[in-house]
Amino acid sequence: MKKVLILCNGSPPSRELFRESFAQADYFIAADGGGNIARQFSTQPDVVIGDLDSYKPVSNEPFKVVSRPNQEYNDLEKALTYADKEGGTHIHVLGATGYRLDQTLKNLSVLKQFNSNFQSLVMKDNYGDTQLITPTYETELAIGTTVSLFPLSGTVTGITTHGLKYPLENESLTNGIRDGSSNEVIKPTVEITYQSGDLLLFVCR
Repeated sequence: MKKVLILCNGSPPSRELFRESFAQADYFIAADGGGNIARQFSTQPDVVIGDLDSYKPVSNEPFKVVSRPNQEYNDLEKALTYADKEGGTHIHVLGATGYRLDQTLKNLSVLKQFNSNFQSLVMKDNYGDTQLITPTYETELAIGTTVSLFPLSGTVTGITTHGLKYPLENESLTNGIRDGSSNEVIKPTVEITYQSGDLLLFVCR
């Protein structure tokens, strides 16, 4: 098991969230301008990777800087590809949301693209954690925690939940028609199953 932290150039995480994620990581990748944010936190990544249009280098940096100028892929894709080659199994991504909505939506698409490459892939920000969950999913959460379920693309069918205030029983969620935002945990164990589709789980911090 190898835990990899990726720091992107979106809305910066709080210092507390960054320190918590950094302490758990075996390897730290800064995606382009994420290297600037790492410097603000007085922390050095193991590697900076991207098209390097945002990263501002300084002299005598003791870490690797990898230029990947191909514009067909964004910096998060390049960082996740690198994490995969480094043997990463559990990936935490910071700074992938906020600021430009188009870039946040792109990063959610990247989440789907790479989700099967790792044992877990979670986007974290100051408000909560977002991940694509498997068709049979179980987690322990504090009672009162706010959670939301969203169909990432099209429709997610056959959703059944246990441990939430507003349960679903073999129901569907569809973009533009129905989603599962702002539910509430009422039991310590939350169970979610579904039949088909791509289901995003957001857990509020």
